[in-house]
This record gives sequence, structure tokens and C-alpha cells, in this order.
Amino acid sequence: MTETTLRTIGILLFDGVEELDAVGPWEVLAWWTQHHPEDGYEVVTFSDEGGVVTAAKGLQLVAQDSKASVPALDVLVYPGGRGTRPRLADAAELTWVREQREQVPLMTSVCTGALVYAAAGLLAGRPATTHWGSLDLLRELEPTAEVRERDRFVDDGDLVTASGVSAGIDMALHLVDRLAGRERAQEARRGIQYDPEPPV
Repeated sequence: MTETTLRTIGILLFDGVEELDAVGPWEVLAWWTQHHPEDGYEVVTFSDEGGVVTAAKGLQLVAQDSKASVPALDVLVYPGGRGTRPRLADAAELTWVREQREQVPLMTSVCTGALVYAAAGLLAGRPATTHWGSLDLLRELEPTAEVRERDRFVDDGDLVTASGVSAGIDMALHLVDRLAGRERAQEARRGIQYDPEPPV
């Protein structure tokens, strides 16, 4: 399969992104795409300008692409973290999100990434979730949204939102299931040895 035929899953990075919001889905999706290139997907990271971003707890991550250079996306993963707060009031960012809605077949978010979607008007009248600490803000930003506070993730067809932080792993496994089938998702889950049994 040539590079030009690959379908692209893009994970957005930005200063203040919650580390696991981005790296959790990356681990799942990269494991799948690297072990099964025949499925025709690649996963990339990108940021506003490309290059280094500093995540919420200080981890530095290097985005492979910028918004301008990233390939056309088939799936967008918009993580959360304290870095989403300024983006809620960033008119250019909200315009960009609306443009992605017009172009990207599957929009997804993790944690407070859903707040940016709400601020951009993407969640009007739709079921969604976010981190438990931001459920009220989600309702404030989009009063018509059907907020599902107990759901680990909410799949509404062309829009998937996940609750807080580690829920991005569950959502990413669900994406593999949707895009490549249950067997692939189970293989990826075993590959990253994800079988949560909390010690406390």
C-alpha cells in the first residue's frame, strides 16, 4: 500500500495538553497501525505550528506536523488538559475546529477536548461526555447537549467523545473496533496489555 492511499488519524498536540489524553490513544492506534499496515491507516501528531509542545505536567512532546502540513485527516483526536481553556475563547481555533467538522469524517475528543467542540458548536443537540470535573462547564457551553456523565465514551456516529484522561485508551480501542474490527481491537488491547484491575 502506498503512502498516498493511507488514511490518516491525527492527534492534536498543544501546550498544556494532558499527557495521557494524547499518549494513551497514540499507544493504541500506533500499535494497531504499525502491526497491521495492511489495514491502510497511519497515526500522526500535529500542533498549531509543529515542533515541541509542553504538556500539562511538563512532558515535552514533538509534533510531527503543523496544522498546515498535516495530511488530510480521516479521524481527528482532540485531547484535553488545562491547555484547552484558552482555546475555548480563541476565535481562530474555533473556526479551525468548524472547518475540520466540514472536512473530517470522524471527529473525536478526550477529556476536556469536548469543551472546545462545544464552544465551536459541534455538540448542539448531541450526546457527549467529558472529564467529571468539567461536566457543568460542558452544559454551560452547550445547553442543548445531552451530557452523559456516567459514560466512559459516547459514540454518536461521526462524533465520539471520551471522559477523562485514561478513557482515551478505551475510546481508541473502540475506534480500532470501528475501523478494523473486533479482532484487531482485541489484539491491540492484548498487545499493550491493557486489562485494568485498579489496586485501590
